[in-house]
Amino acid sequence: MYGVGDVRFFDRIAPLYDLVMPSASGPALAAGFDLAERPIDRLLDVGGGSGRAAAALTGPEITVVDVSMGMLTRARAGRGLSAVAGDAGRLPFRDDAADAVVIVDAFHHLPDQGAALAEVARVLAPSGVLVIREFDPTHPLGRALVAGEHAIGMGSQFRTPDALATDLDAIGFDASIVDRGFGYTVAGVRRESEP
Repeated sequence: MYGVGDVRFFDRIAPLYDLVMPSASGPALAAGFDLAERPIDRLLDVGGGSGRAAAALTGPEITVVDVSMGMLTRARAGRGLSAVAGDAGRLPFRDDAADAVVIVDAFHHLPDQGAALAEVARVLAPSGVLVIREFDPTHPLGRALVAGEHAIGMGSQFRTPDALATDLDAIGFDASIVDRGFGYTVAGVRRESEP
């Protein structure tokens, strides 16, 4: 899911991660989930790490998926969440297994973003929604974040909200930009006729 250097970093900082990271934006995520055209009973938190985003959500059955064992231990032990070791480019779930997928502050860490989006399209049921919360590399704070992550050896690949929405449209989602800023949210509803 992450580049090798990114996984090692997250394994090392897992015990401190929740102490230094702000909570996920529940309202921004909820606005994306509101676009779903089906009930959300099963949700996958891809790249969910310690379960920080899952903790901001209520209602559906949530499974955190990540490759960092240190982070998954925090999700299970610290938050009591269902957690599965898995790579975003090869999700360990059957077709149409989820009603919604969320990726919060993690998409830029995925080494093969195209493969990850294809896998999300595969495991997401028709009319289900993908909600991605990310950082805009063109925002002044985004430029600083890009420089900082590259300085510590991360292989981060940041996308603008418009580029991400275009990518989602191209693979069978009706994409919307929910909000903009340093942190932005893009949501896409999987079209019925496409995987």
